[in-house]
Amino acid sequence: MKKSSTSKKTKISIFLEGGAVLPFAGISRRRLRLAVERTCEMADLSETSVSVILTDDREIRELNKRYRKKNRPTDVISFAYREDPFPSVVGAPETLGDVYISLERAAEQARHYGVAPAEELLRLLVHGILHLAGYDHERSVREETKMRNKEDEILARLTRRLSSRSDPT
Repeated sequence: MKKSSTSKKTKISIFLEGGAVLPFAGISRRRLRLAVERTCEMADLSETSVSVILTDDREIRELNKRYRKKNRPTDVISFAYREDPFPSVVGAPETLGDVYISLERAAEQARHYGVAPAEELLRLLVHGILHLAGYDHERSVREETKMRNKEDEILARLTRRLSSRSDPT
């Protein structure tokens, strides 16, 4: 199932696979689109296209095994097209890449961290988009700190903005 949305700055495609369903813990398609738009704005990404794929542990485990050689489910995996860019059409938004998020991991981690599942889903979304923007916490301690600070800044502003809006599903 696919649903796309286009704003002036960001084209967003949302896919559901495996056992993933929306709404998830208060996060509707609309709220997810708004979160992607705001995150891209705050990460200085404009005229872009992003795909968000919500999935389950089984599907993300296969991706993790195939691309990262880790035979276990993970919470989020990003595939940045900037690292291996596609040819672009003049005037078309830059395709940043895909962010895969396991809703099962998000729910489990939310319980572990003592936060709402919706809050953990937003954290994973921001984390994945920052990877698409070129942030990489695995390069060095300095890069990890830089990414963590940006993630915290975006989440603080994002949750404030989104909580003040109504959220029809």
